[in-house]
Amino acid sequence: MGRAYQNRKESMAKTSDMKAKLYSRYGREIYVTAKSGGTDPDGNLALRGLIDRAKKEQVPAHVIEKALDKAKGGGGEDYSPARYEGYGPGGSMAIIECLTDNPNRTFGDVRQAFTKTKSKIGTQGSVSHMFDHCAIFVFSGDDEEAVLEALMEGDVDVTDIENEDGKITVFAPNTEYFKAKTALIERFGEIDFDVDEIQFIPMSYTTLEGDDVALFEKFMAILNDLDDVQQVYHNVEM
Repeated sequence: MGRAYQNRKESMAKTSDMKAKLYSRYGREIYVTAKSGGTDPDGNLALRGLIDRAKKEQVPAHVIEKALDKAKGGGGEDYSPARYEGYGPGGSMAIIECLTDNPNRTFGDVRQAFTKTKSKIGTQGSVSHMFDHCAIFVFSGDDEEAVLEALMEGDVDVTDIENEDGKITVFAPNTEYFKAKTALIERFGEIDFDVDEIQFIPMSYTTLEGDDVALFEKFMAILNDLDDVQQVYHNVEM
């Protein structure tokens, strides 16, 4: 899979405004995940991974608890996932994942990011076929044979395992997320995952030059400013 995974959050949380946005995104995602799969992290592996990730990003406990309480209440907003994709500046490719309570508004907002940067929003599948949709787990360890054995015993369709600098990285198809996580926890007990999520990883990367660099930065800034946008995946070599 090369280059392992994109860490798209390195520039987040630099200012209080960005922190507020980060908290809001986690709050919304935790609420939706808990509402759809149950509020008990032990019975909802996606929720457990999300809460662990939020804690690593220093999201305050009260933000997490408020989202869980809201999900327990059964009322609240009705968010649904939406995914948009297209060609960004310089022929780059982008996939934008959102959680929205108003799909028409969200589509209009995301389309603006494309039109304001000479980019082109596409139909579903227009660029996603150029990305691998993967479950990714990164954790401390060096025995990839034992990891592979555990995944094989759990009947997990493993795409790749990397062992580098005392870290094991497991890639599997996105549909194998729960099976893979369960197999790892059953074999190795509670694991402190550095990464535990489903991502789109580009099959190839592109480098931007000239005006396209500034346009791409503007494109990302507009998207990161939208409350409904949860993740942006792209194939630009930063």
